[in-house]
Amino acid sequence: MALYDRGDAAGTQSAAWVAAAMLAPLAEAASAELLITELGAASLERWPGFIADMPEPVFFQRNGTLVVWHAGDRAEAPLFERRLRANAPSALFQNGFVKLSGAQVAAAEPSLGTRFPQGWLLPNEGQLDNRQVLNALGAGLAERNVDLHWNTTIDTPPDAHFVIDCRGLGGKPAWPALRGIRGEVARVHAPGIGLMRPVRLLHPRYPLYIAPKQDDLYVIGATEVEGEDMSPMSVRSALELLSAAFAVHPGFGEARILELNSQCRPTLPDHRPAIVWDGARTLRVNGLYRHGYMIAPEVADSARALAEALLGGAITDPDSFDDWRGRARWSALLRCEHAAPVL
Repeated sequence: MALYDRGDAAGTQSAAWVAAAMLAPLAEAASAELLITELGAASLERWPGFIADMPEPVFFQRNGTLVVWHAGDRAEAPLFERRLRANAPSALFQNGFVKLSGAQVAAAEPSLGTRFPQGWLLPNEGQLDNRQVLNALGAGLAERNVDLHWNTTIDTPPDAHFVIDCRGLGGKPAWPALRGIRGEVARVHAPGIGLMRPVRLLHPRYPLYIAPKQDDLYVIGATEVEGEDMSPMSVRSALELLSAAFAVHPGFGEARILELNSQCRPTLPDHRPAIVWDGARTLRVNGLYRHGYMIAPEVADSARALAEALLGGAITDPDSFDDWRGRARWSALLRCEHAAPVL
């Protein structure tokens, strides 16, 4: 078994490196459809087991998400709630949405004090350290004696019995429908603030998130721009991100900026991930958009199950693919593109 990656072992050229890695299916229901939130809810339950199997430690936290808003933006709150009710599984919403007011907000997140008279706590959500995950995954592959080829670009698939193509935007030549959606984040070091969970600030133009990591590190993000621009963050974006963070907690005014990053998330027209068999020896997995870490366990498991069915002979043609797909848990992710026989 071999892995080829055009980036380095740490993944520093990938969207996965820049991400905030919040595992927030209910909060994401404000903009994501039911399928995505269901994938996210199922994946959240699986992350602890995944991390336990990794050879290196990974920061994982499940303290929930706090959603707040400034008085001038209070019209955003009922709109956000309606979207959550419409797009989230009912059980996820009923068991994971707590309205807070007055002292309850300060009790949930003491470092915010009385700045926000209202808020919502989504107590079941989580987050992890994306860069620790990437390191641990690389170590796990090496431990399993996978033949690793970092910093290696390939124009055509290697001569292998079976190929799994999960190149993100690098797979665009084989998947023209892919497009990039740019995201920008700041990483800052802010001792003394002490947020205990990710905080989301509702805003009509840039709904901000602040994700606290270990050692007083915070990942701050908001922007989402159509296009595959990989240039550095703009001054406007940096000012908006950092000003909004300062408005959540003035302590961010003394934070030290460690990084200002931008990357493009691979996205398909319907914003759904897809697992596509070409009818021969290639399986393509792509289009995880802004939900990569949130839904990765279930998407990866679906791809694994399909690969095993293909390699084991349970699927040999489009008809047997359709039969297998009909029994799969996440059948909406699975497609067969061509009618060529298995080689």
